[in-house]
Amino acid sequence: PAGTPGAGNTCRASRPSGTRGIRVYRDGSDNWVRSRMAWNQHAYFVTNVEEDGTIQLLGRGSQCINTGGEKVFPEEVEEALKQHASVRDAVVVGLPDNRFGETICAVVEATPGVAPDLPTLADHVKEHLAHYKAPRHLVVVDTIGRAPNGKVDYKRLKGVAIDRLGAG
Repeated sequence: PAGTPGAGNTCRASRPSGTRGIRVYRDGSDNWVRSRMAWNQHAYFVTNVEEDGTIQLLGRGSQCINTGGEKVFPEEVEEALKQHASVRDAVVVGLPDNRFGETICAVVEATPGVAPDLPTLADHVKEHLAHYKAPRHLVVVDTIGRAPNGKVDYKRLKGVAIDRLGAG
């Protein structure tokens, strides 16, 4: 939902006179986010603050993948992958790589009856994002296994990817 920290979600920010920093609003009714401490603890990255105060949150820095010196926010790539018809759900993890530090791996729950393939999904991501953000590996799973609140266990899925691909 709008205002929820995470990939591509938006909320509104303002800089009231006489205050330091910005105030972040979580919805169209301008309800101020009272959980400032939680926002600060998670260090969400803001891409732009528009004239109307709208901001876009890319995701948590703790999940950021460093590939060849470029920073890639998994949530951004996940959103691009989920736009493809063969993908029901997706998570992106960084796998250890001697040359690049980490490479991008898409862990995908396929749309029933469809078999996603790496070249197609990588090309799809490249249509929406910079080429270096495209996955270099693909692991298809029966289910991503999100918690009831929608959260993902990135550590577990990274382990699944390493086990399946023999990486690490």
